[in-house]
Amino acid sequence: MIIEFCDAHRAGVIDLWRACGLTREWNDPDLDIDRKLTDGHPFWVIENGGRVIATLMVGYDGHRGSVNYLAVSPEHRGQGLGRLLMSRAEGYLKARGCPKLNLMVRTSNAEIRGFYQALGYQLDEVVVLSTRLIADP
Repeated sequence: MIIEFCDAHRAGVIDLWRACGLTREWNDPDLDIDRKLTDGHPFWVIENGGRVIATLMVGYDGHRGSVNYLAVSPEHRGQGLGRLLMSRAEGYLKARGCPKLNLMVRTSNAEIRGFYQALGYQLDEVVVLSTRLIADP
């Protein structure tokens, strides 16, 4: 059911991310995919009838694990696909000795915060700081 991303998925992945409201004008999703393919950690998709219906990117820097672009198509939510992908990510990271998984959720996305809290994730008392090193076109 969960498979590794291949370039044939690209257009479907980007369509899904847009449908789920994950893209932003300052991030080029094609470049995000290209960058992800260089890090050696999983980028998973779930298909249904040849259509991409869910995605998840996993990362690990030797200190903390991360997940990005968890997306489930609106018409397939509530079927356990997000939970399945997160369980796979947690297993992948545990097998590599990763002590903690961090993820970022936009403050405006209450629905996904509730999803993660139901999985046992909690709000840490941290502030995320960032700077743009490369501006996407």
